[in-house]
Amino acid sequence: MTVSGAGTPDVPDMPDSTLADTVLERLTAAYPAGADPERAVAMRAYMKDVAPFLGLATPVRRTLSRTVLDGTPRPDEADCTAIALRCWQLPEREYQYFAVDYLRRHARACSSGFLPVARHLVATVPWWDTVDALAAHVVGALVSADPRLTSDMDAWIADDDLWIARTALLHQLRYKQHTDAERLFAYCLLQSGHPDFFIRKAIGWCLREYAKTDPHAVRDFLARERGRFAPLSVREALKNIGA
Repeated sequence: MTVSGAGTPDVPDMPDSTLADTVLERLTAAYPAGADPERAVAMRAYMKDVAPFLGLATPVRRTLSRTVLDGTPRPDEADCTAIALRCWQLPEREYQYFAVDYLRRHARACSSGFLPVARHLVATVPWWDTVDALAAHVVGALVSADPRLTSDMDAWIADDDLWIARTALLHQLRYKQHTDAERLFAYCLLQSGHPDFFIRKAIGWCLREYAKTDPHAVRDFLARERGRFAPLSVREALKNIGA
């Protein structure tokens, strides 16, 4: 399925999942029990009020998550879909962190048909804390497993939603020597004039990451095109390899 580059997609269907029933019942009992209201206020402020928080420090949250998942079977795609969508329906941000961690762990259980679900997650209550992990570890894994999805990334990079475009920029972040450098550079050029910090930062980040694999290619690319990029993007891209 090809995702349109325009507009917000419909909410994906919620599949039946006994595993999701079990996980969500445990999760919504365990997480509130560890809540820290004072920490929650600070976390919400740090994340620019994108969502309310329970106030779970990361080590506490991950310990609780292990308890929630103890003894549960490996999920299939329907389970992953149901768990993620149900977590995204809950207001506190830690539930979405749980879903992202779960999808990172079980991305191989999902086919290319999961991409519309991933797009919905990226576009719903979006901020870097969920978007970046979904981009690099979930969307990237889906595209790597099914290269036909590169056509979807070609649509996403031109999307009006900056978080969808950021995901396209970052989806190859972990590809290393398997990076499609021509596509990476083309995406960066396409968004080089974008006014938003999060796109400019993503351009620099994906170039900096690829520079760990091929510094000469990144340096040569910026030698040719440097004038098209914001100083922030160039500075980030060259941080480890110099001008």
